[in-house]
Amino acid sequence: MEKKECLECNELLKGRIDKKFCSDYCRNSYNNRINKDSKNLIRNINNRLRKNYKILSDLNSTGKTKVSRTKLYDKGFDFQFFTSIYKTKTGNLYHYIYNEGYLALENETFLLIRKDK
Repeated sequence: MEKKECLECNELLKGRIDKKFCSDYCRNSYNNRINKDSKNLIRNINNRLRKNYKILSDLNSTGKTKVSRTKLYDKGFDFQFFTSIYKTKTGNLYHYIYNEGYLALENETFLLIRKDK
């Protein structure tokens, strides 16, 4: 019978023939290490979305507000991160971060809006 080792700590495995890890700790450590890059990417994107959402919701306390691009930039808003785009029949593009959205107006001004939940 072939002796198998834990994929994480190389300890000799006992028990089932298809066993790959000696413990739950080793299984979790191995999977966290293997998936580290994709999890970091997702975590970073979610952090940017969370920050954008907070900026919009803080600036838009009434549900409909106009603000300048400068004010959004000063707060740290990143226009590259949003969750959806809605195009109206007239061709206006609303960008949303979940239920908080914005529409580009003229003169570097934006209309902030909130979708009802």
